[in-house]
Amino acid sequence: MELAPIQPESLWPHRLAVLLTCATFPLIWVGGLVTSYDAGMAVPDWPTTYGYNLFLYPWQTWVYGPWDLFIEHGHRLLAAVVGLLTIALAVALWRRDERAWVRRLGLVAIVGVVAQGVLGGLRVRLDERLLAQIHGCVGPAFFALAAALTVCTSRRWRALSNVGQVSKVPFDGPLETCPTGRLAIVTTMLVYAQLLLGSQLRHVSPTADVTVFRATVMLHLFLALVLSLHVSLLLFQTGLRRHAEAWLARPARGLAALVVVQLGLGCAAWVLNYGWPSWLSDYEWAAGYVVSRESATQALVTTAHVATGSLILAMSLSLALRSLRLSGLGMEVAA
Repeated sequence: MELAPIQPESLWPHRLAVLLTCATFPLIWVGGLVTSYDAGMAVPDWPTTYGYNLFLYPWQTWVYGPWDLFIEHGHRLLAAVVGLLTIALAVALWRRDERAWVRRLGLVAIVGVVAQGVLGGLRVRLDERLLAQIHGCVGPAFFALAAALTVCTSRRWRALSNVGQVSKVPFDGPLETCPTGRLAIVTTMLVYAQLLLGSQLRHVSPTADVTVFRATVMLHLFLALVLSLHVSLLLFQTGLRRHAEAWLARPARGLAALVVVQLGLGCAAWVLNYGWPSWLSDYEWAAGYVVSRESATQALVTTAHVATGSLILAMSLSLALRSLRLSGLGMEVAA
């Protein structure tokens, strides 16, 4: 089999995609802290900060000011950096990447980051809980998109284009021929549904119906069980086989490890926010526990649970794209 000549390519799109992904994760962390400490209104105006340009706000007031102001203004600064990186990535894709669908993804990323910024601004201007919830759901989706661009601009993805044929679309083979890809896609959708449920619990209104809250918690727990089974199957299909494809095995193992960590963080977040379950109340060590609202431990653990959910979403989508990419190259590559 003759290989098509490998065309010289720029590494800048991939470098910028990696940088964008790495910058978005701490943005999600800080955004989670803003919600955990209920600091969304620490700065009452937008797009300015107390009348100042975002980048010209006195750093002494920011760094040495109240904690709520520090994390809210820091969140805005990180968001601005992510926005600039997104624009740089889109420009690099249009100048250096010949694949039209990848260039379009770059434009989608710009639309996404602008929409997310406007949602954050409207949340401040209108002081609306629902907008804060939507804002928290769009962030993980954008993070997953950045991770997808990282995969699609990688050397391994592009090198596979030169084995037999040049790719014109994200993947070349029919979805029916890729069971791992199908399973990873369903897993990704379930992860995002789980994030939506978690957002509902995180932004629950003080006047919410207790019955609805309990039903949401039960569904959240049920989806956690389903996701654990899905990830176990993915790990079996890609990570535990002899001579497993490393490009799939590594993210599958990482995904499984993240799910284990997430389950532990979820249990800890529940105890820190609501106390031990009632069926443990007879034990002395559980009965004496008192929930400490807005404590550092509570905020960090809850935020870690939120951020890890975004990591799981990005990892499962990356695994799905890699599986689909490998499935479209025929039996020669599989061998």
